[in-house]
Amino acid sequence: MSTNPRHEIQEKIEEGDLRWLLLKTGELHGHFCPFVALGVKASVIAIRRLRAFTEGIDEDILAIVETNNCFADGVQMTTGCTFGNNALIFRDVGKTAMTLALRGGKGIRVLVKPGYPEAMTADNPEAKNLFERFIRRREKGTPEEMRRLKDVWEALSFAQLEVPDDKQFKVEEVTVALPGHAPIHPSLVCAECGEAFMETRGRMKNGDPVCLPCSGDSYFVLEGGGIRMI
Repeated sequence: MSTNPRHEIQEKIEEGDLRWLLLKTGELHGHFCPFVALGVKASVIAIRRLRAFTEGIDEDILAIVETNNCFADGVQMTTGCTFGNNALIFRDVGKTAMTLALRGGKGIRVLVKPGYPEAMTADNPEAKNLFERFIRRREKGTPEEMRRLKDVWEALSFAQLEVPDDKQFKVEEVTVALPGHAPIHPSLVCAECGEAFMETRGRMKNGDPVCLPCSGDSYFVLEGGGIRMI
């Protein structure tokens, strides 16, 4: 019997149960932070405006994220569009924004308004101080300080669910050019390391197929700072 593993998530989106969705996203992200909450809220707005759900099978709905910070995990969990099911597109432009789009190109883009991230902590100097010390400057805190950071940041995260959408987001209908469906390529076995690799990610060396690391050629990696070539 066929099942939809995301049926409960879809029900919670329809019910507007943002708290449940944020708790669920915490399972993926590992902790709670305001940008995860904003990713959840932005996704719910886009899904409701577009009136579309995905089961992650045929890439019928795609999400575009413009940052690789915590916001993106809220998008992946809530929309169901992920790197693994080829329905998530990453545009490395450093904007806290997401777009949910149908295959025909019709989409809803949701952008966190300029200045809102600063406004989140304007009335909470403790949260701002803890963030600056232990997240931005990577200082090593005591166990008590780190627990306090977690508690304060979690409270600030759930507080975002109560803020009116129009204070947080700019929402607009857009038409986007989308790539074709993800191709399925055969695998080859590297003549040097003996590991299988996607045919399109290899090179020929001395007449034999080799993977990119063994070829010595550069390739792209996605790290905390964004996409770079190594």
